[in-house]
Amino acid sequence: MMLDVQLGELLGDAPAGVGEALDLVTGFDDALTHGFARLGEEASGALAALAGALAGSPIGDRLAEAAEKVSAGSVGDEHLAALAGGRAALLGAVHDALLARFDTALGRTRATWEPAADAGDPAGVLAACRGWLRELAITGWRGVDHDVVSSADPAIEALLATPGLRGLAVLLDGLAAELRASCPVGTMERLPVRRWADLWTRALLLSQKGTWHGAAEPVSGRLLILGADVHEHATVVRVQVHGILEPAGGAPSRLVRTSVAAAKVDTISGPSVWRLLGDHPVLMGALAGHLSLELADMPLLPGGDLVWYDGKASAGAAADPFATARVQLAEAVAPATPPLDRHPVRIAEPVFLEGYTIRDETLDLGGSSLPVALDRLPACGPLTPELVSASSACVGLMRWDGGQWLLQPLAVQATVKKKAVTAHNGDWAMGPTDPKVVKAEAKAGDVVAVLRERAGRLLRK
Repeated sequence: MMLDVQLGELLGDAPAGVGEALDLVTGFDDALTHGFARLGEEASGALAALAGALAGSPIGDRLAEAAEKVSAGSVGDEHLAALAGGRAALLGAVHDALLARFDTALGRTRATWEPAADAGDPAGVLAACRGWLRELAITGWRGVDHDVVSSADPAIEALLATPGLRGLAVLLDGLAAELRASCPVGTMERLPVRRWADLWTRALLLSQKGTWHGAAEPVSGRLLILGADVHEHATVVRVQVHGILEPAGGAPSRLVRTSVAAAKVDTISGPSVWRLLGDHPVLMGALAGHLSLELADMPLLPGGDLVWYDGKASAGAAADPFATARVQLAEAVAPATPPLDRHPVRIAEPVFLEGYTIRDETLDLGGSSLPVALDRLPACGPLTPELVSASSACVGLMRWDGGQWLLQPLAVQATVKKKAVTAHNGDWAMGPTDPKVVKAEAKAGDVVAVLRERAGRLLRK
């Protein structure tokens, strides 16, 4: 359990230098917004300041040269790579400082990252990706139009044809889709500057030679589920399951995650999205039934992500996530963070809290206050703001966003009308269990089945 003293240690002022580092990132992002082809004095100063902050680092000399060259109008791939690396290093330092404070406050043990071998550049495919990202940097977000966005298509097609680079292809395609939907960007009143700069930086670094995520190792053992985090957008739904792996052979328990996703259309929402994940019946059944899972040679990446194959898992005995959190969460070893995932917005650490009260979206645990991210509750499960506010125990994720720590509930125990109630995000993974929701679903009809039937007709034609 996270005690009040632990929460108090965590929620104090941000570690020294965090604000200054984020200000440097903001300066770089503003320069990228207007494009490196027309850097003014303020933008040139922002690049110089970023380089100066990292002058004593291993990339200090390269950063200084890059800032000078770009400010003079010479924008080369090597200069952009250095600047992207500098920006990522600053955000990585913020991430590390925040996570170190979190681990110290909770006494959590974390594995260390082991660099992987260089994978090389398959057939020069990455060069085309770097070319488009260079064009974006020169043009700036304000100068992006449909012609600029369309020029990414050949690079994306080439990346999709290379299995090991499909992750980068999806990232690039997603950025292009956002820009295309926003064109002409110059007419937009507000731009998602930090988000687009994050995507640009990650894509540019992934387009360099090297293996960023490391090789997977096969693992066997028992997976105890803590909870599910559901990400839903107009065209995709993704369920990320957090749990504790008890490796076969008696090795220490490890915190792990696994994700499954499916394409969708915006008319599919709410509990209906679970029907899109029917190719993973073992995982979905374990979520809905609160079951453990027996894994056999499931690939595990160094960053703690299981590459999910339903055929490598089987349902085990019942396992209450709250019991798992109470007994095992404090002792489980957390995974190391992959280099490109060292970003404060990607922090999502499982925690267990109890004995608190919630008022006005703020959790109080004996004097320490923690904002509760009720806006992150998914529409496809039974967890509601009212239920969270009435709860006294929670399994959730600690996040850092907007300059503060937040709690994102994954499951709660509450008392409603003098009755004990437990609700988890994944309770409806095999279909809703609330009679009112079942009735509403039946009245609306099976949207997924209708769309699949219509798609089948079109394909037969």
